[in-house]
Amino acid sequence: MSIFDYLILISMSLMTLLILVQTRGASLGAGLGGAGEVNTTRRGTDKTIFQLTIICALVFSLSLILSVIVK
Repeated sequence: MSIFDYLILISMSLMTLLILVQTRGASLGAGLGGAGEVNTTRRGTDKTIFQLTIICALVFSLSLILSVIVK
């Protein structure tokens, strides 16, 4: 296994965990047009988890691309 394979596994696991930890107030009814909060801003820990999720997604994507190029 190359370093890219390890990066893929670690970033995939961490990204999955971060996505599951994120909380959103919207339920299925809000997704289908029901009343729900439309304009919300992320603050504090929620913002940090969101930013870490984006970073993990970028690392995951770049690792996949580089592992295809290198192999």
